[in-house]
Amino acid sequence: MSVSVWLVPVGYLAGSIPFGLLIARVMTGVDVRKTGSGNIGATNVLRVVGSRAGALTLALDALKGWAPVALSQLLGSPEMLVAAVGLAAFLGHLYPLFLGFRGGKGVATALGVLLALFAKIALLIVGVWLLIAALFRYSSLAALVTAVAAPFLVWALDGRPPYVGLTIIICGLILIRHRKNMERLMTGHEGKIGKNLQGADLSRHDRLAS
Repeated sequence: MSVSVWLVPVGYLAGSIPFGLLIARVMTGVDVRKTGSGNIGATNVLRVVGSRAGALTLALDALKGWAPVALSQLLGSPEMLVAAVGLAAFLGHLYPLFLGFRGGKGVATALGVLLALFAKIALLIVGVWLLIAALFRYSSLAALVTAVAAPFLVWALDGRPPYVGLTIIICGLILIRHRKNMERLMTGHEGKIGKNLQGADLSRHDRLAS
């Protein structure tokens, strides 16, 4: 058995590290699973704890997607195995071993996986997210639009079947994980970027994070 095959469970374990939960607890003692949206990802950490905690969560959640994929590429793994490692890391965030398989929505970890596979395309995908977020101020809407656009961009600009398939699976799961956000968007109850779920200013949380 190839040594690099073991990168699949390593990728899953890396993806399972709940950075958002750990960062929030260290900075404020708050359990993000019990406040805000209840999500362990960067958006909820931003709303509940503050901008610095949210940015750190985003970076580390992306890193845990990037690192296993980058390592598998460094070891010369075939494309199918690299894609499997990326999917494992992503699924680790969605279904983390350390939290009873109840995790986040996977946007940042998916970004890390794509950055390792094709940085330029990933940055273009980030551009789509930033554009939608800037125009409408909804993180969830930006994630939804980006999840629809990303497979087409990967197919058009890269085209390697394992990576196109991986992107389709990842983005499909992101859409599924955002189904409640879709409902709130349609009813006008989704929280905008820069506000907590009750619409309050973030400055109080920023002070807690200082």
